[in-house]
Amino acid sequence: MMETKKGDEAVREALDYAFNVVGHTLKSRKLELKFEEIGVVSFVGKGIARIRGLPHVRSEEVVLFPGDRLGIAFNLDPEEVAVLLLDKSEKVRAGQVVHRTGKVMEVPVGEELLGRVVDVVGRPLDEGEPIATSERRSIERVAPAIMDRSPVNVPLETGVMAVDAMVPIGRGQRELILGDRQTGKTAVAIDAIINQRDKDVVCVYSSIGQEKSEVAKTIADLRKNDAMDNCVAVVASGDDPPGLNYIAPYSATTMAEYFVDRGRDVLIVYDDLTRHARSYRELSLLLRRPPGREAFPGDIFYIHSRLLERATNLKDGGSLTALPIIETQAQDISAYIPTNLISITDGQIYLSPQLYGKGILPAVDVGMSVSRVGGKSQLPAYSRVAGDLRLTYSQFEDLEAYTRFGTRLDEDTRKTLERGQRIREVLKQPQFEPIPAPEQIAVLLAVTAGLLDKVPLGDVASAKETIRKALREKHPEVIQRIGSGEKLSPEDREMLLRTFKDALGA
Repeated sequence: MMETKKGDEAVREALDYAFNVVGHTLKSRKLELKFEEIGVVSFVGKGIARIRGLPHVRSEEVVLFPGDRLGIAFNLDPEEVAVLLLDKSEKVRAGQVVHRTGKVMEVPVGEELLGRVVDVVGRPLDEGEPIATSERRSIERVAPAIMDRSPVNVPLETGVMAVDAMVPIGRGQRELILGDRQTGKTAVAIDAIINQRDKDVVCVYSSIGQEKSEVAKTIADLRKNDAMDNCVAVVASGDDPPGLNYIAPYSATTMAEYFVDRGRDVLIVYDDLTRHARSYRELSLLLRRPPGREAFPGDIFYIHSRLLERATNLKDGGSLTALPIIETQAQDISAYIPTNLISITDGQIYLSPQLYGKGILPAVDVGMSVSRVGGKSQLPAYSRVAGDLRLTYSQFEDLEAYTRFGTRLDEDTRKTLERGQRIREVLKQPQFEPIPAPEQIAVLLAVTAGLLDKVPLGDVASAKETIRKALREKHPEVIQRIGSGEKLSPEDREMLLRTFKDALGA
């Protein structure tokens, strides 16, 4: 026992002596030992890689592959680490060495991003100068606490009459836009962005998994309508790895929150979260996570809820209004992803393929659309003209369906149908032509008061323009009062109706 103890002490003394000699040598030569944790690629799949090693890597830490290719640590298993690839996987091979960076995924934020088109990690995709920002932020941030939020009571006007009058959106709200393919979902969101160009609202457009040609057309439309100067486009196309599509909405939200923290109002559009969910499902199945309903992993609800909870109206800051878009199949809003997002958001705008097929654009189905904030975020002047509009219009649609059976109509029913047909014509609106709120109120006042009852259906559009022009030219003071949040007084109402009668020659 004594000999063993003396032997251990001798080994320790020898090691101490060796370390002292090495340390002295390195110090005298001004050298420092640097230890780095590395891993080795053991498997490469579509958009993922498995790595042995990296025992201390953190969740969502960025790792570096050869050629400066990026990945994010996603699964932290005892034997290996599963990584989401943020660059093309063709040149990633088994046996390559992977390095830790010690940083979680961050993106650049700042005023320099306004007017630019960037990818998910903040690299420019347009032909502009390189983007140099002074700040970077993590793509994952905790949503504001309840006590830091204020009620949603300031309108965010989309310029779309069917939305602003019957499904109003407030600043800080989360309003879902859903419908089948090719029903105009993106068109409604783009009109909302265009309507903010003179309202000091920053807009962020997050494109997820779309074709590059579609994204290019959308950005061209924004530029053509002078809406890009106050907008940031964050693009992850269908050709990009699924990892980029997965983190795209989180990156875009982080870029938007920079402006919110500086007291500005921001509108963010996620186009669309159906593709986002599919990208996450693809990654999860490749990573062998257990599938659940419709093969989606069990935490699909969580990834969307933690994203949309970041939309808010802050007490000591600005607001972040979210317009997520999802696609339904065969009008099935009871599918897994639609029901998830309907339960997370504060209302939905449903676009009907039947209305779209009839040329009723935007194809907003009033009966299936709702805003859970409602009139609290609407200008007070709307209450005088749009209070019963939603109910009246829904009753008209039911009555119209009933009369298709050839039932004989009494005079009151016929008048109700004629009034409803003119309301529907008034709510039709071309794309890229948002209507200011005072002009919407003027048109709705005229149609609900019966001024358009005798106007032929084919002439309703021109009568609508006549009313808008008369308001702009003869009553700018009413426009100012409506915009400042005043109610429409009985005197104003009578004055406007007289003006519109004269303009229409009624």
